[in-house]
Amino acid sequence: MKPGKYLFRVLFLTVILFTTFQNLSYADGGFPVRPGRLLISPSVSYFFANSEWDSTGVKKPFPNGGKFSSIGVTLYTEYGISRRFAFVATLPYVYNNYSLATAPSSGLTDLETGIRYYLANINFVYYFSLQGTAITPLYTNNASLGYGEEGAELKLAFSGSGHLFGESSYFNLADGVRQYFGTDGPIQNRFNGTFGLSLDKKFMNQISVTLSGINSFSNNKSFSPIPQTDKDFSFLQASIGYGHSFSHEVSLFLSGGQFLTGRNTGVGTTASLAFIYRLDYR
Repeated sequence: MKPGKYLFRVLFLTVILFTTFQNLSYADGGFPVRPGRLLISPSVSYFFANSEWDSTGVKKPFPNGGKFSSIGVTLYTEYGISRRFAFVATLPYVYNNYSLATAPSSGLTDLETGIRYYLANINFVYYFSLQGTAITPLYTNNASLGYGEEGAELKLAFSGSGHLFGESSYFNLADGVRQYFGTDGPIQNRFNGTFGLSLDKKFMNQISVTLSGINSFSNNKSFSPIPQTDKDFSFLQASIGYGHSFSHEVSLFLSGGQFLTGRNTGVGTTASLAFIYRLDYR
């Protein structure tokens, strides 16, 4: 495989990792990972909101001038088991601070572990994958860290590469349905689409744009400025990213995003930084 195509595949598998909401991190990709290849990506993200969209989509400030901020540290790993299967895992830690709360909260949130199956490809240019993920809370009696409920997700991804303006490009489309098994669910549809473009012939630098969002449905319609507690909400976010490869094994990725529309959610601004390490064991 050519180095340029390899770099795009590595970054492609991790680009959505850095599009953050509620300091939950995801990774999506249709491109296969070579058997015996291990991807490790530590990242840090920041989320801020001082206003909200109410249940009808009307934007207004938080009550009493409240402000919410959160810093997340996440470790994402992916390992190629075979030509068809890969193991993925995400371990996040967050520090949440709401200005009107008595004290900040912090801790491990939901561990996500899953298996990705590569369904098919078209001429080794376009790839399809299906991923099943288990969600396991790593905390008890702390609603500011999440729902505290086990869950599962099924996700389909479509990826491809090509050329635009004489430069190499790639895209990724993914959609997942997630169900939490506790009281009032929720059930969620999580979606994203990314397009990336190389900035040089050596594939050392690239930029990307992403649209992502969540539609979450529950009988519990209550709203809190602390987003981990909300169950019935929706949002659409736009993000831009920049990737740089230091070597064949190490890359970094910067991204920033803004919520464009929403319902029953904070008007979020996000930023993140991640490193990507590649190790081969075969």
